[in-house]
Amino acid sequence: MARYIVTNADKITRTDTYLVKIECADGSCLEGLEPRRLFPHTNLTQYITLLDPSEKEVAMIKDLSTIAPESRHAIEDCFFDYYMIPEITEILHVEDKFGVLKWKVMTDRGEIGFSIRNRHSDIKLLGKKRLLVRDSNDNRYQVGDIANLSKSSIKKIYSYL
Repeated sequence: MARYIVTNADKITRTDTYLVKIECADGSCLEGLEPRRLFPHTNLTQYITLLDPSEKEVAMIKDLSTIAPESRHAIEDCFFDYYMIPEITEILHVEDKFGVLKWKVMTDRGEIGFSIRNRHSDIKLLGKKRLLVRDSNDNRYQVGDIANLSKSSIKKIYSYL
């Protein structure tokens, strides 16, 4: 059964790109753990599982806000590298060519061009403001809040939402 981490008593440190170790309040140490979100698209800060090298769940964080800031940063740094979902900040161009949407966007990681084959399943509005886009190579992009896009960007994608 998984051990729940709910207080600042446990210390989590990053040991590799996707790995952390937990120094438990009881003096035990769990190493080589991979943090993963159980709900990676809808709940970014709650129900974080920690898997051992055989992918068995050994710990669970119910809510990142309940652990020490240093531990939370270690988990968030792993997520930043593991999930690496570029944030779309501007939509430069969208073209529909033979049923394939060709997008050119500006992201927090620079300008990117990609294609979308199925606009109905690959462009999803999550809630009222978060947009998740999957390209034909299965890469994901997101808009955290559509209201933060320029009016011209919103106009370019409005008919696809």
